[in-house]
Amino acid sequence: MQTVKFLAILFAASTEILAEDAPSRRLIVNIAARKIVLMEDGRVLKMYPVAVGKHSTPSPSGSFRIASRVANPTYSQHGRVVVKPGPSNPVGTRWMGLGYKGYGIHGTNHPESIGHAASHGCIRMRNQDVEELFELVRVGDEVDLVIDDTAIAQVAGSTATIGGLQ
Repeated sequence: MQTVKFLAILFAASTEILAEDAPSRRLIVNIAARKIVLMEDGRVLKMYPVAVGKHSTPSPSGSFRIASRVANPTYSQHGRVVVKPGPSNPVGTRWMGLGYKGYGIHGTNHPESIGHAASHGCIRMRNQDVEELFELVRVGDEVDLVIDDTAIAQVAGSTATIGGLQ
C-alpha cells in the first residue's frame, strides 16, 4: 500500500513539473479588428481572421479559459440536438467552449461570414483554421476577448497591436 501511495504522489508531482514546463499559451480576440491571435510565451504564433457577434448579439468581452474541446460537434439549442456533425453544422468541425453561457470558438458552415460581425456572439473561424488552432490549444488556456488594440497591448503585455500586427 505504501508503494501505491508513493507512486501516486510521484505521478502527481511529475504531472505538475510537466505542466510547469509546458509553454504558456493565450488566445486574444480583437473584436473590432475581427482577428484571433495565438500567443506562446509572449510571442505571436498564429493569427486568423474571425467573425464576431453582430450588433444585436455582440461577443462578450473579458477573460475566459478554454473549458472544453470537441471535434465534430453536434449543434444543439435549449438542450436538444438541432444539427448532427457534418457539412450543414453551423459550428463547423471544431468547438472550443469558453465556459460562459454557451459561447465558444468554432468553425462554420458559412465561411463567407468570416471578417464580419455576423454571429450570435461566438467567435467563428474557417474550418481549416479552427482545426489547426484546435490542435494547438488545451483546456485551461486563457482567452481574452478585447474591444480594441489598446486593450490588447495591456493584455499581451506589449505595445504590439493585433489589428495592424507589428
